[in-house]
Order: sequence, then C-alpha cells, then structure tokens
Amino acid sequence: MHQPEFSDYGFLSDCRSGALVGRDGSIDWWCPHRFDAPSVFARLLDPAGGHWRIAPLAASRVERAYRPDTLVLRTVHHTPEGSVAVIDALAAEVGARAHQLGMNSPAVLLRVVEGLSGRVRMHLDFAPRPEYGLLTPYLHERPEGAVLATAGPVALVLRGTGQVLRPDRDRVAHTFEVSAGQQVGFDLAYAPVYGPPPARLDPVTMVEETAQAWEAYRETHRYPGQYHDQVRTSATVLTGLTYARSGAVAAALTTSLPERIGSDRNYDYRYSWLRDFAMTMRALWVAACPHEASRLFAWAARSIGRIGDQPVPVLFGLEGERDLSEHDCAHLRGYADSRPVRIGNDAWRQRQLDVPGEVIAAVWQLHDYLGETLDEELREMVLGLAEQVAATWRQPDRGMWETRDIERHYLSSKVLCWGAMHRAVQLAPQLGGQADPRRWAGIRDEIRETVLREGWHDGIGAYTGAFGSAELDASALFLPVVGFLPATDPRMRSTIEVIERELSTDDGLVRRWNTDPAGFVLCSFWLVECLAMAGEMERARVLFEKVLGHANDLGLFAEQVDLDTGAQLGNTPQALSHIGLINAAWRLTEPTTD
Repeated sequence: MHQPEFSDYGFLSDCRSGALVGRDGSIDWWCPHRFDAPSVFARLLDPAGGHWRIAPLAASRVERAYRPDTLVLRTVHHTPEGSVAVIDALAAEVGARAHQLGMNSPAVLLRVVEGLSGRVRMHLDFAPRPEYGLLTPYLHERPEGAVLATAGPVALVLRGTGQVLRPDRDRVAHTFEVSAGQQVGFDLAYAPVYGPPPARLDPVTMVEETAQAWEAYRETHRYPGQYHDQVRTSATVLTGLTYARSGAVAAALTTSLPERIGSDRNYDYRYSWLRDFAMTMRALWVAACPHEASRLFAWAARSIGRIGDQPVPVLFGLEGERDLSEHDCAHLRGYADSRPVRIGNDAWRQRQLDVPGEVIAAVWQLHDYLGETLDEELREMVLGLAEQVAATWRQPDRGMWETRDIERHYLSSKVLCWGAMHRAVQLAPQLGGQADPRRWAGIRDEIRETVLREGWHDGIGAYTGAFGSAELDASALFLPVVGFLPATDPRMRSTIEVIERELSTDDGLVRRWNTDPAGFVLCSFWLVECLAMAGEMERARVLFEKVLGHANDLGLFAEQVDLDTGAQLGNTPQALSHIGLINAAWRLTEPTTD
C-alpha cells in the first residue's frame, strides 16, 4: 500500500474526536469515543489497521477545500467519466450553536457524494478494525440496507441513502454510480456496544447542519489583526482539537507519527500539556474568545488538584487523568515502518520545572486580561506552585523537549521558574496573608542572575540550551516571548542572530539544535516573534510568510518539516504549530504585546 504523506490528510472534528481523510478518499484514523480513545480506523499506522474509503473507480485529479470557518471538507474528483464532490464531516449535535458545539456530539461520520458532471462510478470500501486494529468485527445486515459491525466494546452502523450495503465477511465493498445533480449520502455511527444504540442521522441534512454549527461558532469570534485568513484557519483547527466537554486542548490528533521516518521518536500527543498552557490561552484570547480560555483554565485547575510535594505533571488526559502510562502496540507496523507505536505518554512521570511557571503565567493572564478575582482554590494553587518553585528551582529536569536520557539544568526551565516567581510577586495582593512577595522577589532575582551568568556561552555568543552546554538550542528564543529579556538586549540580540545563522534555513525553518534533522514549526514562529520585537518587522513578515508556505493545501501544520523533502513530520495537526502561527501573526500586528 502507498503510504500517504502527512500533508495528504484533511482534519475532521466534532470537538469530541477527530478523523483524518486522505486525498484518495480514505479515512485512515478515527477514535470515535474520544480523541485519546482506541481507534476504529488506524491504517495511518498499519495497512491492516482499518479504513473507510469512498472514491471514483477511475483515476482522478483532486481539488479540495474546507467550507470557510468550518471543518467540513469538500473534495472534488475530476475523472474521464465526469466530476464528483465528496463532502466529509463529523456531525455536530442537531441545533448546536456557539459554545454548544461538541458538548453532545453524536459520534457520526458523514460522507455525501455529489454528482457535478457526467456519470461517475464510485467505490466504497469499509473495513473497521477496533482497538487499534486488534479486533476484526462481525458484520451483520440490517434493515434498509444498513450494516452493523460489532467487536469488543464497539458498535458501528453504516448506512447509505438509496443504497443496499452487503457485508462480505470482514468488510463492505460496494460500487455505485452518481450522475450530475445527484446526491448519495452515507453515515457511520458509533456507540459503546453496551450503551444506547448508535444515532441515526440523514447525512445530507446533517452536513449542512454541521457546517452551520461551525459557522455560527466562528461568527462569535472576531480576529482584528493581520493575516486574517490564516489565523482564522488556525483558530478553527484549535477549536477542532478542543475536547468540548472539559475545555482541554489536545496537543495533536494522532499518536506515533514519526519525527523522522524509520526512527523510534514516535510519541502519543493526544493529551493536553500544561507547558503549552500560557501560549495556548494567549492564542485563544487573540483568535478565539475568552470563554474558551477560561474553560481551558478551569480544566487545568481541576486537573492539578491540591498542590503537594510531588511535581505537577506536564500533561494530563482530556478529562484530567494523571496516570497516562505508556505502552507499545507491537502488532502495528507504524507509519512507514516507524516503530514503536505508543499509546500513553510517560512524560507525565518526568520532573519538568517549567510547568508551574506556565500555570502561574496563565493565572496572571486570567487576572490581567479579564480582571477576574482569584477564588480560594486558585489562591491556594498559586501559593503551592510558588513554594514548589522556591524549593526546587535549583534541581535539574528533563526540559522543554522532554528528553529521555539524563536530567540537566535547562535554560528554558530556569527561565520559567523565574516567570513563576515574577508573576507570583505581581499576584501577591490577590493571594492573602500567606503570600510572601519579598522572599519570592529575592528568589526571582537570584534565578535571573543565575540564568544570565550560567546560561550565556561566550564562545558561541548566545544563550545555549542548558547551563554549561555548548549546544545551541532554539528554545532560547523563548526568552523574549515570555518577557525574560527584551529582544533588543545585546546578548539576546546576539542569540537571535546566532540561531538565525546556525539553526534556520533559507525557507524559514528553524531546527531545535544543530543535529536536529527537521525544522520545528513552533520555533520558526518564535523567531518571527523575536524579529518583530527587535523592530525588524519586514524581515519578520518575510520569514512568517515563508513558514506559512509549509502548510498543506488546507492550511494544516504537523509538528515538523523535513529539511530535504519539505514533507511534514510528527503528529498532526499539531496544536503548537497553529498556536505559534496565531501568536506570531498577532506579534506582527502588535509588536509589543505580552
């Protein structure tokens, strides 16, 4: 089987889960119960992992686009017989509008085939494989030409308007014709096998209803800055990665898409990271609305719970689960034979000292942007996190890139420890009698002096990735972004120049370090922000537009981009990449924003 490029996939979402549909008409990834639940289609990670394809029998030329401000995808196939459009969506709940989107999504995939010209023969191939391909379901004929698939905890019902579908042991293979002006709809509904039956929806009606739900949602969110269309697309992607019931934003839709083809750097990103917290909230405020940012914050506060002696984990499940123990799916070959396929992420066990800084910065944003007062639980959380940083900031940790070797004194971690103390001092008037701003200010200043002394490398002329290290690291670009140093500071300006010279490419990509084989999209947008804050607006815009050119035809970004081929790499669509785009666009609009 030909393995599609990551950029070949379009993203569908119902704000409960998401699916990936290729240019070839095959849905190769869907975890219907929840973003981080087991899949029913996983051909993305193994040819035998399950899929649902609808496409012309003849070879076709493909054009595709989202309906504006939605994740309803229209793919047009031009064949020698004529042209057809296939409209794909994950159904919204009937009547869902504004912030109701995703609260009660029915878990139904919708596919509508529209004849545009001629008479085109189409083929449907439906091969569900629940539990990441471990299960082969029984298929049963049902009234009105429907097919029921059951295996383990999963029930799926496939229907087609005016079509009689017949199972052939473990799959459905069905051929039909579509003429100009004709519509044929299909819906695939999921339900837990021991729960209520799967929903039954009219696909043609519900595609339009779903599009209207997305349009109504986006209509309540106005972005006033530059690069309006790209920001709106990224904001829609972020909404699509949001688990609406809790407000948590999944880092990506997928697991184990490799950072390098054939490597073992394959991780599960279907969870929500606290490290990304302040950046995510800022992007939501800029391009979405305060409601989503406030819900994300409420989710994080509940997930963290009462602060104890143990470090706060860097990530949680989408409903606040803490134990995300990792295991390998040995039966899956992995994308392009890139093993292992991992479920869960053991980074939750790591000590990562930057987490409190992100959370306290988010509390500050909540107070500063929205003027909200802190309730008792928030005050207790900030006090606990500040004291945790005061007691632990001198320790080594795993760092922003979550290394799995030894702990080090990472520059970015120390800077965010400074950020925790800095914002805790500013929040002290809101924290009551237990606040100790004088002591916190002393610790803040000590951290700052330590970073300025130990983080700088004279021989390189830059702040490096870890104390005592000669290795350049693009995470140093984070210093101006979080307000630790102005971009115009002489040493910071030198750091930006060295990173631009040593780690960036002519097409705008920035590697994380010298031996990194791929450009990291977020770091590329950080460089845009740094140049804008340094007053080099024209260079920042040129760089920004180069980075935009690495999105796929639908405006989607994965985590990284291969330097040789330009192919996207890593899990997709990647929230941090789109967050970086939004924040960089706003920086180009308002260079001095914090």
